[in-house]
Amino acid sequence: MAGGMTDADVQARVLYRDALMLVLDKPAGIAVHAGGAVRGRTLDQYFDALRYGLPRRPELAHRLDRETSGCLVLGRHARSIADLNLMFREGAVGKIYLAVVAGAPPDDEGRIELKIGPKDKERGWHQKVDEEKGLPALTTYRVLGRAKDHALVELNLHTGRTHQLRVHMAGIGCPILGDRIYGGPASTGGPMLHLHSWRVTVPLYKKRPPVEVEAPLPPHILETLGNLGLGLGDLASSRVKAR
Repeated sequence: MAGGMTDADVQARVLYRDALMLVLDKPAGIAVHAGGAVRGRTLDQYFDALRYGLPRRPELAHRLDRETSGCLVLGRHARSIADLNLMFREGAVGKIYLAVVAGAPPDDEGRIELKIGPKDKERGWHQKVDEEKGLPALTTYRVLGRAKDHALVELNLHTGRTHQLRVHMAGIGCPILGDRIYGGPASTGGPMLHLHSWRVTVPLYKKRPPVEVEAPLPPHILETLGNLGLGLGDLASSRVKAR
């Protein structure tokens, strides 16, 4: 779908909408905006279809990698866009990801605090673990299932370094499936990256509870989990909280 979406396709992927923000279920395989080596259509080129009567189209409050799927937050007004941008920069937005990794973390729960920095100046987006010059980064994880030398893990992104989850999981010897940059092997679910922005918690309103949204798992991750024999339980269906 990512390569040939229509306006109706994009509208069908709206998980949450109110007067100030949207949460979109981003498909894997499409860049959120143009820049660098990006070629072809980008997700933001479809945002005119998400005006819903407003004079301006929504704008990105943050970004996801091209191959990452799931919750993507958009602001609908200049003020809310600025507020959301600040919340993401300051780490006020809760961000929970799901990933299928090769190997398995040694413990069922843990913290990864490896510092991250650019691998070289020519490709600033390509990162590495750099304990000497890198920036502090924190990821916490919880193993949800193990099978056939693989694991389904829940990842809590506490800081927002470029490719943080991918670098951190590779750094502890458990690269994410389909990660061609950081050493993740291919899978029977296809060559796509097995990283999904599963849940976001956005405290946009001072006098209302945070907006909590969950995105259903995409087909390639579901296929891989099925092939591995990992039971999904409650993960099989989305539990988006409508407001």
